[in-house]
Amino acid sequence: MNEKRAAAIHRINYLTSETDRIYHQASSKLGIANSISIVLYTIYDMGEPCLLSDIYKCSCISKQTVNSAVRSLEADGILYLEQHNGRSKKIMLTEKGRELTEKTAAKIYLAEINAFEEWSDEEIENYIGLMKKYADCLRKQVEKL
Repeated sequence: MNEKRAAAIHRINYLTSETDRIYHQASSKLGIANSISIVLYTIYDMGEPCLLSDIYKCSCISKQTVNSAVRSLEADGILYLEQHNGRSKKIMLTEKGRELTEKTAAKIYLAEINAFEEWSDEEIENYIGLMKKYADCLRKQVEKL
């Protein structure tokens, strides 16, 4: 294997892990579990009502972890589930849930916005384009496995 490519893969993997650690640190500082943070963030980002299936797709955490976090949030009076279409369910935040989301997910979202304020529009577009290209290329290679 090309040493330069191997070093690049190592660096990309490190930076991806570092980003994950930063989000975990944010959740910890805000006093919530990482899985709870991810669910609330996804609801905040997608808007209400949010389909449970959208949380599965967008959060990149397992269905089991999402379901566990949702059950916990439901038990704490943060959210409730309603039937949508057929077996599909939508998530609705309670007033307590909206307050918690503002104290947690909204703050993480604002931190992301503020971080990108230090970037030019061109840098943001380049980053998005390169991330998409890498995901597409990696997906093709994984399909070949």
